[in-house]
Amino acid sequence: MEPVIILQFLQSMFLQGDFFGIHQGPLGSADPVVKGMIPAMFGIIGFAILLNLFNAAVRRKLVDQQKLQRIMRETRAWQKERMAAFRAKDKEKQASLDKKSAYMSRLNQEMMQMNMRPMMITFVPLILIFYFVLPPLFSYTVAMSPIPLNVIPGNYFELTCTAEKIDDKICHNVNEVYFWAWYFLASVALSGIIMKITKTSMDLT
Repeated sequence: MEPVIILQFLQSMFLQGDFFGIHQGPLGSADPVVKGMIPAMFGIIGFAILLNLFNAAVRRKLVDQQKLQRIMRETRAWQKERMAAFRAKDKEKQASLDKKSAYMSRLNQEMMQMNMRPMMITFVPLILIFYFVLPPLFSYTVAMSPIPLNVIPGNYFELTCTAEKIDDKICHNVNEVYFWAWYFLASVALSGIIMKITKTSMDLT
């Protein structure tokens, strides 16, 4: 999974409830600026595109993509060789590759630092947009799903309304998608495409 997607996933988890007292209750408005489910769906997709473009622009500015790709190729090639030697039970090859472990650890650490720099820049603006810009614009739920999307056990991370949550205020129908969840799904679907277009993808192919 791309680091940006992981960041957005964590953000989305915090945005359903009270995050250090910044926001009380689920995100959204009982009287949103954007009226209607279809305009809201496309509006959030638009925000997902804009925020992913912002992420890509910051990443492109701060990360040396050629160096990152070189490090990724080198570390993945070493990991592949090491796994092949382990499966073949080639002790001599394993010992030879183990001598490069410290060097590979340094490369992995450098790669993590390169990926963290843009995250530290984009995290605060995204949180502010989610808490102070999007909630007044959109209703609590903005889409309908044909099936339940609450695949994670427990009630902590729910993407769609359940029968127990229907209250005619936040949830009106079973399987309505929360507005932050719709952003999360749209962002996951679009981030890979945008990163390829902007040449900020971590895919080596």
